[in-house]
Amino acid sequence: MADLVVSPSDLRQLFREVSQRLRQVISFDLIVFTLHNPASNKMQLRYCESSGTDLEQIGELPVEEAPSGWVWLNQSPLIIPDLAAEVRFERGLRVIRQAGIRSYFCLPLTVAEKRLGGIGLGCSEVHFCEEKDLRLLQRVAEIVSLAIESAQSNSALQQEKERMQMLLEVNAALVPNLDLPQLFPSISGFIRKVVKQDYARLSLSDEQRQTLSRYVTDWPGMNGNCTIATELSLKESGPGRAFLERKTKVYSREELIALRSTLIDNIEEVQWLCSIPLLTRTGAVGTINFARRDTETFSDQDHSLLKQIAGQIAIAMDNARAYREIAALTERLSMEKLYLQDEIRTAHNFKEILGSSSELLKLLDRMEAVAPTDANVLITGETGSGKELVARAIHSRSAREKSPLVKVNCGAIPTGLVESELFGHVKGAFTSASDRRVGRFELANGGTLFLDEVGELPLETQVKLLRVLQEQEFEPVGSSRTIKVNVRIIAATNRDLERAVQSGAFRSDLYYRLNVVPLRVPGLRERRSDIPQLVISFLEQSARRMGKSVASVSQKTMDLLMDYPWPGNIRELQNVIERGVVLSRGSMLKLGADLLPVEADHDASDHEVPYEPDTAGTLESIQRQHILRVLNQTGWLVSGPNGAGAILDLHPNTLHSIMKRLGISRPIHKDS
Repeated sequence: MADLVVSPSDLRQLFREVSQRLRQVISFDLIVFTLHNPASNKMQLRYCESSGTDLEQIGELPVEEAPSGWVWLNQSPLIIPDLAAEVRFERGLRVIRQAGIRSYFCLPLTVAEKRLGGIGLGCSEVHFCEEKDLRLLQRVAEIVSLAIESAQSNSALQQEKERMQMLLEVNAALVPNLDLPQLFPSISGFIRKVVKQDYARLSLSDEQRQTLSRYVTDWPGMNGNCTIATELSLKESGPGRAFLERKTKVYSREELIALRSTLIDNIEEVQWLCSIPLLTRTGAVGTINFARRDTETFSDQDHSLLKQIAGQIAIAMDNARAYREIAALTERLSMEKLYLQDEIRTAHNFKEILGSSSELLKLLDRMEAVAPTDANVLITGETGSGKELVARAIHSRSAREKSPLVKVNCGAIPTGLVESELFGHVKGAFTSASDRRVGRFELANGGTLFLDEVGELPLETQVKLLRVLQEQEFEPVGSSRTIKVNVRIIAATNRDLERAVQSGAFRSDLYYRLNVVPLRVPGLRERRSDIPQLVISFLEQSARRMGKSVASVSQKTMDLLMDYPWPGNIRELQNVIERGVVLSRGSMLKLGADLLPVEADHDASDHEVPYEPDTAGTLESIQRQHILRVLNQTGWLVSGPNGAGAILDLHPNTLHSIMKRLGISRPIHKDS
């Protein structure tokens, strides 16, 4: 029944589905769903099933007269084993008794601390509710409550969406005509068809000068000899007072004459003036004013309509004012994303993780399982072991691969700038904040954020990071505006975070939030069998990049590389090979004990034999050959202490999964 939580758009269909499923496990003769109506503070019957009578005729009942009202108030189950003995809720139980119901109980419908209503069940027998039924119904009530809350939230979101759609349509009509003086006469003419007015004016405020300046006028019905005031006093004019008080004002001609500051010089032409403040989210920007020569004043209906139009114009003016800033910011964000994606492509030319050791196979198998999900991943391992490469491989195999992978090296950011780097900041947030900065979370929206060296984050930043992980929203530094994002987190560290948690250097709640799927990258000394393949790959890359003809590695050099402990892991190996290619003079890479190229051209070492790899090909082919070789050694025994799984250090189920993916199956031998 938990699938009922998924956004039901029709509550009656939801209640009907719940009733049908309940009948499969509990026998009852009546089911009633009641919701509290905040507008009337009554319990509203929304759905019922009963063969006795039509209970939906009840409609709404006062809270104190309905059984569901009692559970709504008390947030406790109400069990009435015998309706004949119940003296409360006379009005609410009357119709239920008429339906032949003899016992009844009701459970509250509640989500968190929000009380929604109640679900009631009745039976023609007494004492039909057992303890197991009550436990089941309490669980059902929880699920139904979530579904109701989801439906109500969806309804509210739909209404908000429709409202925003209307505003967007208005904006779409106004933004292409950013020249409001050109557009205003047509708006005024439209208003004139509905509300009688002979004069319209848009005024913009200058609160520092305490004036309203004329922005645009439309007055086709006025005498051409009228002089229109350029500026009006905020305190001594009708429009100014409407602006200061932030509410609609209607003035008669006598009131306008008494004011020292007027719209036009021959005031006798105007009988009524309606002034409405233009209010935006950031405050008032001016007024819109309508004058009428007729003796009939503006009605309440006119006020309401003109106020709505004023709201639309205010939004359009606000949008026009911010248009250039928004366009510039949008372009900047686009350029930052393109730059970031290009930086990632050029800085990292790894196409695949190389190796076929059992340790790496286990890691690859786990990466394959976690990549398609949105679960947070914590990658641990020594410096240089390839944690970032693992993060990029997970991202590239996820549904977010077309969105950016944004990296943050938490250990390389100055402590005072960590929050600005992660969440961005607004202009003026601090002394050096000369412009708005887009944070890495916002850049990674829709994609993946890779928090490298996450263990270096300051404790105060860890608190804010935890909130972002939980709520997927944040405020840029210096701003109260909340930005919602959809970001997957992959974190990496070479620190022991469990020990850091115990010492208080890392928050335990953040650690558990990040450590949903832990991945440990083995050090190079733990996967020595991968060294030859890595050496050959790095050799080819370096030779191609440096324009050198080094094409092979001597067997002695390979033995030396295999025996070296590699404290710097893969990064150190790559640097050694690159240095060797740069300094080598021949076509074969030959290194000495100090891991530097052997310089003697006529030394006996010149006759060293080249290293010949046992296998070659793609990563999958190498993995396949390695597993086949071990299976043949064990006689295709997978499980047990002597099986291939034990030799490869893989769980038999994991090995079977890899064999299936690589198309490995036991050969069938026919008798001769």
